[in-house]
Amino acid sequence: MMISSLQHNNYEVSAKLLSASVVDLFRFSALLLWLLVIVGVVQGQSAASGDSQASVVEISGLTNSTVFGMGKSIKITGNVKQGAIAFGGDVIVAGTVEGDVAAIGGSVIQLAGAKIGGDVIVLGGTYQHLDAVPQRDSAAMTMMYAGYQEEIRNIMRSPSGLLRPSWSSGYVGVRLLAVLFWFIVALALTAAMPGTVSRGAARLQLTSLRVAVIGITGALVVFAGVIACLWVLPQTVSALVGIMALILLLVAWLFGRVVLAAATGKWLQRKYLPFGKHSESVALLLGTVFWVVLTSLPYVWPVVVVMMVVVSLGLALTARYRVNWRRTPSF
Repeated sequence: MMISSLQHNNYEVSAKLLSASVVDLFRFSALLLWLLVIVGVVQGQSAASGDSQASVVEISGLTNSTVFGMGKSIKITGNVKQGAIAFGGDVIVAGTVEGDVAAIGGSVIQLAGAKIGGDVIVLGGTYQHLDAVPQRDSAAMTMMYAGYQEEIRNIMRSPSGLLRPSWSSGYVGVRLLAVLFWFIVALALTAAMPGTVSRGAARLQLTSLRVAVIGITGALVVFAGVIACLWVLPQTVSALVGIMALILLLVAWLFGRVVLAAATGKWLQRKYLPFGKHSESVALLLGTVFWVVLTSLPYVWPVVVVMMVVVSLGLALTARYRVNWRRTPSF
């Protein structure tokens, strides 16, 4: 009878363990399904590629004001008294522009016999002139940056593209590199400061609202302080204060992102992952992937980044202070 009772108890324990494993497996499958749905929504909301060629607006005759082109190229065949600037298009000068000529996300093209009296500014394009010696003022300057031409052009033509990233193969590759980079950073920082990261993760789980309030207050104080220093203090001192504020934000972002990855990974392990529940590396990898995916979602990523900056600043400002925890930190 005693042997039968022991066998019955062992059977009940085995059944409970099997049931718990099945529940964990279902939770993990639900998490994977949720991630696939997110990726599908992102791909469905990704914009199609922009137009291959922007329309050209011709400016003829005498124009006393500055000529603008928004998402279009402008061709000047007449005389423009002030200047010309195109956003997401080219500036083609066939006549005369007495002021400055600028193109952001495009090129400035000076045809044969054309004249530009002011400076030429090109961002994301090139400056081209058909004359061997262009008709320019001798004191005029040329400022040009030719990198990321297509990206800047697309942003100028469709500013909402900043909020709606295109899920191309290159973008997915960059996101995978981001996962690898932040995972290595998290491993290194956790190995260097295990106690600090552990306290930060526990603080985030128990007093997340307090950390957020401290982060918002700190961000406002830093921003207002830097602005006040720029207005009041000498230029050298204000520049030093600005550099110190930038370093603080960078260190806070680095530390806070690692703590967020650690805390989120531990939570995902407890809720959805049926294996590796005691592996810190698995927790860091899960948390890193989670936040990289969130910061890749269209229209959502700016809110996520702001929230991460605020929480990171709060964690950095409270990193040296201990709190009376209700439970022992598990990381």
